[in-house]
Amino acid sequence: MTIVRARRSASDMPLIAAATGRVPARRPVWFMRQAGRSLPEYRAIRADRGMLESCFDPELVCEITMQPVRRHDTDAAILFSDIVVPLKAAGVDLDIVPGTGPVIASPIRTAADVAALPRLEPEAVGAVTAAIGLLLEELPPTVSLIGFAGAPFTLASYLIEGGPSRTYEHTKAMMLAEPDLWHALMGRLADLTIAFLRAQIAAGVDAVQLFDSWAGTLSESAYEAFVAPHSTRVMAEIEQFGVPRIHFGVGTGELLGAMTRVGTDVIGVDWRTPLDVAAERVGRSVAIQGNLDPTVLLAGPEAVRRELTRIIAEGDRAVAAGTPGHIVNLGHGVLPNTDADAITHAVELIHTL
Repeated sequence: MTIVRARRSASDMPLIAAATGRVPARRPVWFMRQAGRSLPEYRAIRADRGMLESCFDPELVCEITMQPVRRHDTDAAILFSDIVVPLKAAGVDLDIVPGTGPVIASPIRTAADVAALPRLEPEAVGAVTAAIGLLLEELPPTVSLIGFAGAPFTLASYLIEGGPSRTYEHTKAMMLAEPDLWHALMGRLADLTIAFLRAQIAAGVDAVQLFDSWAGTLSESAYEAFVAPHSTRVMAEIEQFGVPRIHFGVGTGELLGAMTRVGTDVIGVDWRTPLDVAAERVGRSVAIQGNLDPTVLLAGPEAVRRELTRIIAEGDRAVAAGTPGHIVNLGHGVLPNTDADAITHAVELIHTL
């Protein structure tokens, strides 16, 4: 498949500079879940709209994606969506239940279930690509647009468990007891993830992030055997298009090396691992992203300044020692009850410290 992209110039984008080993004009920052319930304008516009309904409305996706850029002056916008959107678009019967998260009507547990898993056709995510087109018209030229997808393992965990889980018992049982079935499912999900990312890249996003949100539940040996081959294929398929690839998971301090080896340009780090330590673990081979604890934004301006000063110093030490760049972010997503002004204040500090 040939992809002809309507790309903006990335030469003036601080995030792209940091991701590719160049010196950014200012320290780049964006926050996971920056477009969300912390913003009063988001709560107002979503008051009578369901999550999945919102994700398939191009004008609404554009507006919600732009809200934190206007309010906070972040250096990137991340497309408003959800990791289960391509599953829904492909035809999987699911919903996002408030207070719970994604709920799968018929969990996948058998070979017949895997064989029946529908494939994603590009036209099924036309609303997403249309939203990207609208965003490219609105975003300032220095602000990067980040597309994203869920990694095969995290998608598999939702499909097998039927929703969020604390133990991932059904997922791990299939992985260990039925490895052939497991790899068949992961192969199908890798195909879906590749198709979704390719559609976003073709529409013009400037970078992509692969969220393996729940990979931290695995040992390194399990990750290498059952997850890495499929994430490697995803990253290899999109490498040719020349957009920076970011890889992120929660609780993955011991997996940072393995997650980098699957192929990425930026490795996301949660708040548990100091950035300079994380950079050493990945051999200073890729840029780093992170890693303010989201709860710090609830602790007042002095705590925010103190923690950001530390994190920026860790990032600077990593870059001085040879790491290609540092993108400031949280170690996970913005918490819903975060004061929007605290986020604005944090962005201002990051740009001035």
